[in-house]
Amino acid sequence: MYIYFSGYYENITKLLEKVIDMMDEKDKKFLGYLRQNSRTNLTTISKKTGIPISTLYDRLKSGEKNIIIKHTTLLDFAKLGFGCRANLILKVKREARDDIREYLSKHESVNALWKINNGFDYLADVIFNNIKDLEDFLENLDTKFKLTDKKVHYIIEEIVRENFLSNVAVA
Repeated sequence: MYIYFSGYYENITKLLEKVIDMMDEKDKKFLGYLRQNSRTNLTTISKKTGIPISTLYDRLKSGEKNIIIKHTTLLDFAKLGFGCRANLILKVKREARDDIREYLSKHESVNALWKINNGFDYLADVIFNNIKDLEDFLENLDTKFKLTDKKVHYIIEEIVRENFLSNVAVA
């Protein structure tokens, strides 16, 4: 499978193989189970993988210091009344980059924020009750930070999320 990103083709299968090759079999299995459900207890994972609980515990603690950013819960925002989700691609004047970054980082409707390249500055995943609230937000951004360009991509349907490495070596 190939995806188009920032002007380059990347073979996802080869990338996944590189990441997997860097881990030993125990790490692969353990991370696969954590990615599927981080609330699964170590006893259950131990029984399914044959890895001792003490080894899993040590790897979990080591991972929390190194590669595990946080344990979190994924939500169905639509069921919570947030029917509008979009990805915003923003370009701002150089002198406004730090200010908009700080503003977006703290805004309650910004679910995720990334610094990007290829002519744009930021990619934001935003969630609102409705399209009007999003449009008001965009108008406020434009007024406050004088956006030089923006693209809005409404999320129509979520097909897959947080799937990378979730099926690795899981029997």
